[in-house]
Amino acid sequence: MTRGNSLAVAASMLAMALTNSALAGEAKETNFGTLPDGRSVAAVTLTNGHGVSARIIALGASLQSVILPDRNGKPADVAIGYDTLDGYVAKPEFFGATVGRVANRVAGGRFTFDGRVYRTPVNNGPNSLHGGTKGFDKVLWDVVETKSGSTASVTLRYISPDGDMGYPGTLTTFATYALDDLDQLTIEYRATTDKPTLVNISNHAYWNLAGAGSPGGAMGHVVTIPAARYTPTDAVAIPTGDLPSVTGTVFDFREPHAVGDRVRDGRDRQIIYGRGYDHNWVVEDAVTAKPHLMAKVAEPVSGRGFELWSNQPGLQFYSGNFFDGTVVGKGGQIYRMGDAIVMEPQLFPDAPNQPNFPSARLDPGQTYRNVIIYKFTTGAKR
Repeated sequence: MTRGNSLAVAASMLAMALTNSALAGEAKETNFGTLPDGRSVAAVTLTNGHGVSARIIALGASLQSVILPDRNGKPADVAIGYDTLDGYVAKPEFFGATVGRVANRVAGGRFTFDGRVYRTPVNNGPNSLHGGTKGFDKVLWDVVETKSGSTASVTLRYISPDGDMGYPGTLTTFATYALDDLDQLTIEYRATTDKPTLVNISNHAYWNLAGAGSPGGAMGHVVTIPAARYTPTDAVAIPTGDLPSVTGTVFDFREPHAVGDRVRDGRDRQIIYGRGYDHNWVVEDAVTAKPHLMAKVAEPVSGRGFELWSNQPGLQFYSGNFFDGTVVGKGGQIYRMGDAIVMEPQLFPDAPNQPNFPSARLDPGQTYRNVIIYKFTTGAKR
């Protein structure tokens, strides 16, 4: 073979390799089950060439599964939830769900907006949580687009009518999940309205990086949160409006700490109120133009971890305090206190009633946007 031919063959092989690399990601749609009213629930599985995958189901535009290899290449599902649709219908628990129209709590299910009093259904003690009794987590979204390639993605849509759960305006919301060949899972929420309204949408994924149902739970996960302040609450989880420093408290995660190190420190009344961590950290003072670091999470035994980035100012960190063994999840495992953690980039809780918090207002002609990026690490050498 001449030198010219060798170069041509090498160039051809390189082109084929680049083409195969670009097509390594796949978005594959299947049926996840049927709702009691007969509607089918689509599932879209995103995969890349590194053994990482994410399955999204149309009920609640939910992240149903995330497969990550450990440092030895052994894969495990690290997203807490159910194996089948039945669980998501019977006992939802917000597993991996898109939560809104207003995520987190609204005090008393009541707020004043443009001089008018609005009420949204109460479903968490005296408060409204994650949009009310039928928030975005409990509705069937439409799959409007799937893409395969170097970044595999799926986009879902839900149109929330004017007055839905008490909120004004027809809100058109898109949720896009994208998995790239850098092992980054991006969730982007976009929404527009035809009337002034309130919007605060987030994702409620539960993580156990040791693997769903692992006996040690998530209390050994090492967490870093680059926030100097947080929002303490009253006894029913509504922020007081204060923004104190985390210095000298169990809420200081500016240096890495295992979740379990201080989660039961009852000397801090906030821990008693939440039965652990269920609070908002002030990472920024307002929504930012570009995503910024919200948290780092590492599971030392498996080597799995992630950096969490978002354009949102607040991070709600929940340590799975209310799992009580009554939920039977993936693989027939019961979920107990501390079996998973949740990190929700969003606006601050009760923003509609807290004028000193970043506003949740959305007007016609504006686009609400929450970008959430999980930069996964597996510990594997490549």
